[in-house]
Order: sequence, then C-alpha cells, then structure tokens
Amino acid sequence: MRIWPAIDIRGGKCVRLAQGDYQQETIYGDNPADMAHRWIAEGATGLHVVDLDGARDGLTPGGGSPNRDAIARIAKEVPVDIQLGGGIRDESTIEDYLEMGIKRLVIGTRALTDPDWSIRMIDLFPGHLIIGIDARDGRVATDGWLKTSETTAIQHAQHFAQLAIAGIIYTDIAKDGMLNGPNLDAMKEMGDAVDIPVIASGGITRIEDVTQLAQLDLSGAILGRSLYEGCLTLSKALEAARACV
Repeated sequence: MRIWPAIDIRGGKCVRLAQGDYQQETIYGDNPADMAHRWIAEGATGLHVVDLDGARDGLTPGGGSPNRDAIARIAKEVPVDIQLGGGIRDESTIEDYLEMGIKRLVIGTRALTDPDWSIRMIDLFPGHLIIGIDARDGRVATDGWLKTSETTAIQHAQHFAQLAIAGIIYTDIAKDGMLNGPNLDAMKEMGDAVDIPVIASGGITRIEDVTQLAQLDLSGAILGRSLYEGCLTLSKALEAARACV
C-alpha cells in the first residue's frame, strides 16, 4: 500500500481543516513547497496536493487559482508523483496541470454533477484522472464538502469503475482531520465493491490504522493531520505499509 502525505493549500499556505470546515483551519507553514521537500526527505514517493480554494470556489478555465504558483513550484521542484485535487472542472485546467508535470488529477464535484463530461475527459486523458469520492454518512459530498447529494459513494464509484481511471480516492468526511481513526468498514466496503485501485483518506492516525488499511488490500492511504501533529511519523507509516505486502 502506497502512503501519500497530504499537502492542503489555502491562500498559498499549507493548512489542514477539520471535517472540511473552512472555519476550523490550522496553518502548518507559509510555503507548501518546503513541506513537499520535507516529506520527500522522509521517504515519500508521492504527494497528495489539494487546492482548498479551488475545491470550494471552482477554478477559472486553465487553472486560474490563487494557489497555482504554489502548486507549480511543487511540481517543478519535487521528483515524485503528484496527485492534485480541488476545483478541477474543465478540460483546459486538466491540460494545464498535466503540462505542469502533475501526474494525476482528482475529479470530484463534476464527476457527480456532469458524468458525461467526466467520461469524455477520462477518454481523453486515460490513466491520468482519479475520481474523488468524499462521503458524509455514505453519501457523496461536493463543492468543497459544502453540499451533500443523494447518491451513495458505492453507486458513484461503480459508475466509473470500468473506465480508464487511475483509481478512486475515498474520504470519510466525519473522520477527516479528527485524529480518531479511519472508517475501516466503509473502506472495506468500497474496496470490495470495485475492481480498481482505492486510496483511503480520513482519520488515519496510528500505525495500527495503516496496518489495518493495508490488510484490506487497498492501493494507498493519504496521511494528513496525523503527520503534521506528530501522531505518527512518515517513516513508521511507510514501514507498516511495506510490512503487509
């Protein structure tokens, strides 16, 4: 199982939110690229970057985000795979970020609101798009987690599971940033429901959490606040993930 340290960017700074609440923000650094270098130095082979402003407000075509410069600097300076999410809802933005060197882009809100467009983008950029599924009580949330739909996470995943996507990132919003463990039942249910890579996100706090997720045969896990708060170290998380191979 691959470990993806998270770098969430808002207003050009590295931050974390609690349960996606923009009013519960903790700033961890003024320069996200410095944080990227830190995680790589500690052994990361990939980074999960989120444009929080883009997730909430959407992006203007072509990647127009107040965080674009910070993202571009990470893409230029780090030699590992980067997956980026947050407000990616048009073709020109996808092209812009891929040309920047971002390997995989997360499609969240528009995958739900406009599945026909999403399928067309998957056809145009096979293997470069990930479906981001953020769930609240098992139902898909959109627009920076500000809205909750009637569609279940499993239904949404299965809609795209036979297409040329790079995988699914599944986040349990109730667990995100709360440091109380992941929703193992939900992650197992998703992993069993689709035959494509599933990356778990939300609440991963202890080494035991990493081990239990790896035992579910998931392809990856995103670690955020637990790393920033020192609840676990990246080196120990990497070791635990490798031990379950």
